[in-house]
Amino acid sequence: MGKLLVNIFLVTLLVALGSNVEGFGVNWGDISSHKLPPKDVVKMLQENGIKKVKLFNNDDTVLKALAGSGIEVMIGTPNSLLKDLVNPDVAKKWVKENVTRYEPKSPKGVNITLIGVGNEPFLRDYKDTLTNVTGPALENMQNALNDAGLGDTIKATVPLNGDVYLSWNPAPSSGYFRPDIADPLNYILKVLNKNKAPFMVNIYPFLSLFYGNGNFPFDYAFFDGVSNPLKEKDGTEYTNCFDANLDTCAAALAGAGYGNMTLIVGEIGWPTDGNPYANVSLAQKFYKGIISYLNKGKGTPRRTGYTETYLFALFDENQKSTLPGNFETHWGIYYEDGTPKFHLDLHGNNKSLVSVPNVEKLSKKWCVVKPEVKNFTALMSYVCDRVDCTPLTDGSSCNGLNEAAKASYAVNAYFQFQQQKDGSCDFEGKATTTTKDPSQGTCTFNIGFNSLNSISPSPSPSPSSGGSSSSDAKAPSLSSASALSPKSLTFASMGIFFLASQFFL
Repeated sequence: MGKLLVNIFLVTLLVALGSNVEGFGVNWGDISSHKLPPKDVVKMLQENGIKKVKLFNNDDTVLKALAGSGIEVMIGTPNSLLKDLVNPDVAKKWVKENVTRYEPKSPKGVNITLIGVGNEPFLRDYKDTLTNVTGPALENMQNALNDAGLGDTIKATVPLNGDVYLSWNPAPSSGYFRPDIADPLNYILKVLNKNKAPFMVNIYPFLSLFYGNGNFPFDYAFFDGVSNPLKEKDGTEYTNCFDANLDTCAAALAGAGYGNMTLIVGEIGWPTDGNPYANVSLAQKFYKGIISYLNKGKGTPRRTGYTETYLFALFDENQKSTLPGNFETHWGIYYEDGTPKFHLDLHGNNKSLVSVPNVEKLSKKWCVVKPEVKNFTALMSYVCDRVDCTPLTDGSSCNGLNEAAKASYAVNAYFQFQQQKDGSCDFEGKATTTTKDPSQGTCTFNIGFNSLNSISPSPSPSPSSGGSSSSDAKAPSLSSASALSPKSLTFASMGIFFLASQFFL
């Protein structure tokens, strides 16, 4: 009998641990000039034991690659569709074309479990343009799922930024929702509650440091403990801003009458370049902490137990807007070529992340400026308007290079961006190729890879020509709405007011 009880306990423990491990997922974005074959990415996810993915769109190639994998999938819809979704017929058509046809209830289909209706639509930067359409769009989407016989297994929700809730004093228990969005948010909460759908919020401790301008307590962004924890009047202690943030949201939900609503963290992560706080070392520290935290399944003081969480992000995305900061293109735990950035043990078995298989790296060949070149201004301006030069900015991995080396980094980035095509390392005779790796210190001169989506051949034109042809593969302008990242307009209220009230006042 004793052995039986022990065995039952061990089985129960293993099941509990297994559910914790399965609970976190990853955000798989695609704002990149060079994409990896989705089938190979899915193989990587399976080999790493990642069983949930969150997509920001409904890319057919990606969804077909996920078919039959068993991986739980959240499909996103753009904010630009919200106004159309106020029409129930549009929602029904969308569900038919983007959900039903992928046979989500079949073992051979795509295991769709969530639909994201818009993305952070209540950001103050949107100036209320989406405030009154988001609730009806959500309701119509869920009704369309219900009418299609999918509502029992697929729930619609609205991924929200942390700026939707605030705190009156340095205590998460005083959390409340922003008064200016009280009515439309209550509409959403009623729809979610009626359909037993989760409330989703995005949380970024990194941005607390970034917007804190040196005033935010550094250790609170991580999970290693602090010497001066935040204390509630009842003695409850908070040693990290993730717990404090999540419990402020939980308090706001409770205050609105939905204290038992399931809460999901839609995005959380740490970038690896583009800012003094954005580097591989701190990213590894953060991810090690959050993964350990999630696998323990302890939860927060207000929300005990596991919280489903999606890491942001799977890959770097070199065509995202850098309006929020130069770190925006560097959120991935993987580089764009499918190589892990650092050791990360996802499941407590001391195994590192597995790379994306079948990636073909280009030749070990780099592009550098010639020694006799002394003026780099026009060259840098031309190249960095077309490729990602954020590693060269203040506090970034390549900022310590001299001007000639910075110019070489830039022309090499262009050369690899063009997949080492003939003529793409010339720049009016100012650059040449080399087989000697020019990397220095923390600055890596990358080598490209054979991409799923090829770039059309483009010789490097004159930096002084002023024009650009359609084959230049120029990155989208910062004002391009389609290039904006999921976080590109945001975090003012959450990053400043809430965190100030939580820790400083």
